[in-house]
Amino acid sequence: MRSSRPDDARATTPTTGHDAAPRDINSHDGARHDSARHDAARADHAGSESTAPAFSTIPDAPRSDDPALIAHLHADLAAAGFTVDGVTDLVGEQAMSAWSRDQAVPARRALHRRSRELGSAPGRAGDAHESEPRHAEEPHDPADHDVASLITLAAFFLLGDPVSAEALDAALPSVGARGLERLGLVEVGTDPAGNLADADDVSAPGVDGPPCTQRADRAAMDTSKPDTELRSAVDLRPYATDSSAELYVASDLGAFQRPGVLRHDHVLGIGGASLTLVQSTPRPPVATALDLGTGCGIQTFHLLAHARHVTATDISDRALATARFNLILNAEALDVDPWDLSARVSLERGSLLEPVVGSRFDMVVSNPPFVITPRSPEEHAEDRFTYRDGGLPGDRLVRQLLGALPSVLNPGATAHLLANWEIPRDPHEEPSATWSRGPASWVPQGTGVWIVQRELQDPCEYAETWLRDASQQRDVADYERAYAAYLDDFDSRDVAAVGFGMVWLYRPQESDAQDSDAQDTAPRIFETIPHAIQQPIAPALAAEWDRVLSMASDEARDAHDPGATSDTASAWLARHYTVAQDVTEERHGTPGAPDPALILLRQGAGLRRSMILSSEAAGFAGVCDGELSAGQILTALGSLLEWQDGPAPQLLREIKGLITHGFLVEV
Repeated sequence: MRSSRPDDARATTPTTGHDAAPRDINSHDGARHDSARHDAARADHAGSESTAPAFSTIPDAPRSDDPALIAHLHADLAAAGFTVDGVTDLVGEQAMSAWSRDQAVPARRALHRRSRELGSAPGRAGDAHESEPRHAEEPHDPADHDVASLITLAAFFLLGDPVSAEALDAALPSVGARGLERLGLVEVGTDPAGNLADADDVSAPGVDGPPCTQRADRAAMDTSKPDTELRSAVDLRPYATDSSAELYVASDLGAFQRPGVLRHDHVLGIGGASLTLVQSTPRPPVATALDLGTGCGIQTFHLLAHARHVTATDISDRALATARFNLILNAEALDVDPWDLSARVSLERGSLLEPVVGSRFDMVVSNPPFVITPRSPEEHAEDRFTYRDGGLPGDRLVRQLLGALPSVLNPGATAHLLANWEIPRDPHEEPSATWSRGPASWVPQGTGVWIVQRELQDPCEYAETWLRDASQQRDVADYERAYAAYLDDFDSRDVAAVGFGMVWLYRPQESDAQDSDAQDTAPRIFETIPHAIQQPIAPALAAEWDRVLSMASDEARDAHDPGATSDTASAWLARHYTVAQDVTEERHGTPGAPDPALILLRQGAGLRRSMILSSEAAGFAGVCDGELSAGQILTALGSLLEWQDGPAPQLLREIKGLITHGFLVEV
């Protein structure tokens, strides 16, 4: 929910070509789903998905074998104002900020306050509504949302609180509780002994829920009874993208919504890492893209905005089932056919690159299961948290992935991912100085690479981070055992620290040529940027990468030009530059000193770098106003400073850095 809101978020009713008129699938008098009409619609698509496709009916995952019903769910959610703006207006900015940190108390208090204003408890039977429940056939003004319905949906889907079947029927008039049951989106509470909880035992908002829950058995749940207490089986939240479309994203309930340690096949929702990857991935138009380890599908949603076809892979059937549900739920906004997803999206099960052996793509995006986890001889695959643990010791998964990804890239293609890497102990240097040795050795020569390390943690910090991520601190004995196992594991490889950051891989345009200049000059950049950066950072990264390639191309031509005698032959010297608008200069020195001891340029945007400059480089930058070429400025500086052999190599490196990093921009 931290992403920017759309300029024109709209609450519209999606339709399909086979069922354009909305219908009341689950009316309040208990009418059954119109299966005959739905079957007729499916028959119109014979040959595409006339039978239930893979991942549409996976146990303990949302069902996606009924696109018409899912379309009505989207319509009901939008009609209720269940949007980023709608929920934020309902509970307030502070409560939403706390909720994004997995803290539900402020939002729950806000819902109670709004409910008291309506004269009812959130999501309870007998809620007071301002009007009669709407039917799907009735027109609805998106600006006139039913506050009680919005409260019900926020309590149910966002907080994981119990609500009555009657309240769900009112909030989702064309789907209702029975429709949610049909889609596998509801469950009933249980007590510690596993018995179905009585309605009076299920907590109201503001009170912690029962210690455990289970997905509802249809035989045990009668949604026709208005006082039946239900809980959501998923976290279903609105998500505002960088386009005008508002999406809905289902995933497994988080630790603050479901008591206890996360299930090991947990399907992660929209987290900080996934948003970081979204914000750092460029969006050029491409024909084919690969989302490696799709999870709930968030990266695929963004890829569909600029890729004609996306292949999404995961090792988890539940993750692929959830991604498929989300694709169909947002079919209109994502421009996919809910009856024929394969026309634009392929869902493939398998580990890492196994499902796409022999294929190549124009872009690869991956938030892989990179978390370093202790291995033991007794462990089983089902014991791993599949959303983060790839099952390999140490950082071997990342090592293998960085080595193999270039093989699935088309010439000129890029790969974008997040990763961890272990930093072995060095008796002579700190981890901050040696961190890039491993990643630099894993990426094949001839492949361009840019790795930005954003964080460095010692083994203790790393263990605490990922134990807390799965809520393992709730079991004290297990937490202490797992903590010790992490430290033993790191000690066995003499690991001093673990780095985390963003990875950009590039296959040169001429990578198939044995003697290609691109093979020799593919940029390889490793840098640490721990401070806050501008978000989304992707446009700045893409622009800088283009400048890096341009500078590398100039230098490669010079190296192969028999007439070139020095760096002054570079094409960049013929170009004109000016100082970027976000750049400021700082001069530091002791009081009374005639000259500054330190000259610093700072960026206010992009990666927000700082560069310490020599007085000559600062003088060069100060003259850049677009009038003179870089070569002319250097000639003038040479005359002023009486250079005998032209500009020093160090000065040229400083100026090239100012250009590639965007302190100086070409005019």
